[in-house]
Amino acid sequence: MQQIFNFIFKNSYRLLFLLLLGTSLVLTIQAHSYHRSKVISSANFLTGGVYEQINSVNEYFGLRKQNDELAAENARLKALLFNIKDSTIVPKIDSIKGVRKIDLITAKVIHNSYNTHENYITINGGAAAGIQSDMGVINSAGIVGIVDKTSKNYATVISILNIKSQINAKIKKSNHFGSLIWDGKNAGFVQLIDVPRLASVRKGDTIVTGGQSVIFPENIGIGTIDKVYTDEETNYYTLRVKLFNDMTNLGHVYIIKSKDREEVINLQKQSKPDE
Repeated sequence: MQQIFNFIFKNSYRLLFLLLLGTSLVLTIQAHSYHRSKVISSANFLTGGVYEQINSVNEYFGLRKQNDELAAENARLKALLFNIKDSTIVPKIDSIKGVRKIDLITAKVIHNSYNTHENYITINGGAAAGIQSDMGVINSAGIVGIVDKTSKNYATVISILNIKSQINAKIKKSNHFGSLIWDGKNAGFVQLIDVPRLASVRKGDTIVTGGQSVIFPENIGIGTIDKVYTDEETNYYTLRVKLFNDMTNLGHVYIIKSKDREEVINLQKQSKPDE
């Protein structure tokens, strides 16, 4: 306490000057509208800058929620696209169950391997969300893989970067089909094999899903032709395909849920000859 009194005593003239200066400023501001408006503007500028920074921080921490919302909206829009052949026609809703023939389930990749011969992806969606084995998995760039195993809240996906993966695909411009595989060498490329020599193929042509299964709808993007090889033994083309997807950097994905899936599978089982 004694130190405080000593400080006031030593600086009494300075403190008195500051007190009188402050009082004069307050009286001046109150008496003149111009000065008052300038002070208010300056205060608003300072507080506005502070609020802007706070808002930026809040927006940053809210990105996760916004990303989830965007992923859900993308899923809804992709479901609309998959259910129409002609983009000028309004998609029809099933009047009995109130669902489209193809719907999408949103999930996020929580683990992704891409540097072995048999790569798998883990997503944070499982049986509780309606995800089942053999459902197709895509993202905004193209195909990702096929669901392998599911638990209640998680699922593993066979990546297209898996030497055991085999997906029906075609050349978009000509509709010639082949089997999409991976040779285990480069994470940026896959191979489309067994393409007939009658097919017209050129570097840069687009490769899409063939739609000859219930896993993927037709015409989902895969990549573009990078190189063309001729298999001397089978006389078919083998196409090296540069992927649209960066398989080393995956975030939100969409699991394709077809309403007709079970019906088609059961019918195909009945049509197979008894072994």
